[in-house]
Amino acid sequence: MRSLNRPPAKHGRHAGTVARVRGARSGRWPPIRLLQLNAFVSILDRFAMPPMLIAIATDLGVPLASVVQAAGAYFLAYGLSQPVWGLVWNALGRVRTMRLALLVAGAAALAAAAAWNPLVLGLARGVGGAFFGAAYPAGIIYVGDTVPPARRQRELTRLMVGVACGTALASVGAGVVAQLLSWRLVFVVTGLAALALAVPLRSLPEPPTTRTGGHPVVPLLAVARSRAAVFLLGLAFVEGGVLVGVLTLLPSAVEAAGAPPALAGGVTALYGVFVLVFAGPAGRLSRHVHPSRLIAVGATAAVAACLLFSLSRTAAAAVAVTLLLGLAWTFMHSSLQAWATEVLPAARATVVSLFAGALFCGSALAAVAVADLADAGRFGTIFASATLVAVPLGVVAVWGRARWQRAA
Repeated sequence: MRSLNRPPAKHGRHAGTVARVRGARSGRWPPIRLLQLNAFVSILDRFAMPPMLIAIATDLGVPLASVVQAAGAYFLAYGLSQPVWGLVWNALGRVRTMRLALLVAGAAALAAAAAWNPLVLGLARGVGGAFFGAAYPAGIIYVGDTVPPARRQRELTRLMVGVACGTALASVGAGVVAQLLSWRLVFVVTGLAALALAVPLRSLPEPPTTRTGGHPVVPLLAVARSRAAVFLLGLAFVEGGVLVGVLTLLPSAVEAAGAPPALAGGVTALYGVFVLVFAGPAGRLSRHVHPSRLIAVGATAAVAACLLFSLSRTAAAAVAVTLLLGLAWTFMHSSLQAWATEVLPAARATVVSLFAGALFCGSALAAVAVADLADAGRFGTIFASATLVAVPLGVVAVWGRARWQRAA
């Protein structure tokens, strides 16, 4: 079986790709390490802002709701840009698009560091979200292009090493840096990291792709005609509002309960640790357990996390919530993510881009919807509502994945 530690090999019309791939074997960075670094930098930037929401609002002298909406601009742009990236990935290739996205996103992070009001911050974060929106999903598509279905979810969970490390470092590091130095320094770090990563990514071999052919709109029409794909995108939208939405507000909720920013960020950092802990078991189980059962485990954990946080937002409760969210992400989200790479192979880039778009549009709309409640400190109401949404999400996701069969 192929692994990302050994780049893919193809025949025939992909002979040029074979030469590049073989040449890459002697390079310094194996493909899986580059993809993990790509995930690390992308997630580092994505989760850097939540632990700093209150610090940014205080420094800029604006209500918390304004900064929450600026954070929502990142997720909204991340989501809305996905259909465009689906076309760009097919036109430029996975690796070229990844490098271009990191360069622009890095510049946007540096611009966010210089923001002097919520509008400028929101615009800079929006551009960053739009271009980071091409980086991490490109890694998912890369796995889909190079790893057979039987091993795909296991390899996707390996990407979660980068996700976990980026989440942990952003959660604890951003809060500490914002408290001791300045929140602006955090965006300088993520911006420079993105710019630096674009250099070693040149050695990542461009994989052969499967195209639907014809006009660029053809993959979009193929997705629209696929009931399974549309169903999956709906699940991603709701999942974004629940999992990503709860994680975004978790530091602010803990801090509002009386914890200092560094402690709130430190508690949230445990989410990354738990993702790293659960990624291995989830990957191993994916080879023997049906995905619907993995989704059931993750969905149960998501419901428990939302319910617990609606009742208590102490640091101890937050630790348990981050554990449950880590379990939900590695079991439910990774299963849905793997499904996105399989549901329509001929339009894989388009499906994965729309999946990521739906996930973060759901998160962004949830952030906008609850911004006033967060500003009023009514976090119990927010997480109680998330619980009510998480229950049908889990039931429908398990039912849908149990019924779906991969086409021959």
